[in-house]
Parts: sequence; structure tokens; C-alpha cells
Amino acid sequence: MALSWPIPPAGLSLPEDEVHVWQVSLEQPDVTVQRLVQTLSDDEWSKAQRFYFERDRRRYVIGRGVLRAILGRYLGLAPETIRFTYGDRGKPALAIDLNGDFLHFNLSHSGEMALYAFARGQELGVDIEVIRPLDDAEPIARRFFSAREVADFLSVPVDQRPPAFFNCWTRKEAYIKAVGVGLAHPLDKFVVSLIPGQPAALLHEDDEPDAPGRWSIQSLDPGPGYVGALAIAKRDYQSRLWQWTVDS
Repeated sequence: MALSWPIPPAGLSLPEDEVHVWQVSLEQPDVTVQRLVQTLSDDEWSKAQRFYFERDRRRYVIGRGVLRAILGRYLGLAPETIRFTYGDRGKPALAIDLNGDFLHFNLSHSGEMALYAFARGQELGVDIEVIRPLDDAEPIARRFFSAREVADFLSVPVDQRPPAFFNCWTRKEAYIKAVGVGLAHPLDKFVVSLIPGQPAALLHEDDEPDAPGRWSIQSLDPGPGYVGALAIAKRDYQSRLWQWTVDS
């Protein structure tokens, strides 16, 4: 698939006041997939072998291999030497001796695209979704969204409800991934903006009244038919958007 974000410069670095988000096509030629396979750990390769469908196996290999490639670039290490640890809910992080307490990352995929986000010294979350009509969008919203979000969702014209729904969903997902508790954090206990054309923001958090002043939620435009979101607990930063290629 055609990607729209710029290819990064050769001497790319990640300063503390920047957040980098990469878009990656999950449809790669065989030669690239084989190159990425060589960088996987034994347990990653074993997991890849357990996928029933070849397409899912390839996308897993690409997803993990690209993560290793980008981390290797930031760390100045060969991708195959990178090691991970996993939190109680399965969230991956770099091993401590590889600067895992300082270089943070998060990833998400939907359809044929993945997004990866990286920052120094701060946990973050990223999410991507294919925008599509949902026959049960209103029942889902009433079950999972806050009352204010439901009201905002129902206030937009019918033809704008798919992007409004996925604006809300990706922003919520990015936030709970950054917080690190996943769906253990009830989705109706905090409020994000969702109306198309309005800025992305965390508007309210039941458990932390000061959270909207500390958190940034940024809308991402990965390309036609997709919507994405980035969440990070800092206000003063610059985001840079990059496209991954096998030579980048």
C-alpha cells in the first residue's frame, strides 16, 4: 500500500522533547519478510508458526521485525540483539540493560497498516483503526463511552458518525495503553473529544481531575480510510511522523 509520511533522514535521533510516530505497511515483498525473519527471537518465531493463516503469520513477522529494526536504529544495535520484557498485562518494553527504563514505545495495527510510537523518559500509547460503518455503533457507544461522549456522538450527522466513533475509540485506546492498564481502566470513566474537525483532547478523568492538564492526545492521519491517535503524559513536545521502508 502507498504510504504518505516522509522517509526519515539518515542521521535520525530521538531527542527528549520529541515523539516519533512511524507508519508501516503490513504488506511487504517476500525478500523483506525473509530479511525480517532473520532478526526474530526463537520465541517470536515459534509464535509466528502458530498462526493458522499465512497472511497473519506474515503480518506478525513484519510487525515484530520492524519494531526491532526501528529500536535498533535508535539504540545503535543489531535488531536481532534486542531483548524485551513484558508487564503483567503483556505490554512489551525494552530489557532494562538496553535502556528499557528510558526509551519507551507502543504499537498498534489495523487493516494493512501499523503505527509505532517512541519517546524518551515517558510512557505513551498509540492506536490505529480502519474507518468503517458499524451497524451497532450506537449500542457499542452506549455500552463503553461516557454519557458526554454518547451525546456528542449522537449530535453529529449520520454520515459523520463513523469517523466520530473511531476518533473516540482510538483516543481512548491510546490513553489506556499509555496509562498501562488496558481495559482494566473503564472506558466510561474518562472523556475524550470526538467530533470531526475539533482538536483531539482528554476532557475529563474521573480518577484524576488534573489529568487533562497533564496529558496530550494527538489525532493522527495515517492515510485515507484510517484514523489514529497518540497519547502521552506531557504537554511540551514535538511530534515527528515517519514512514518505514526496508532501507530507512
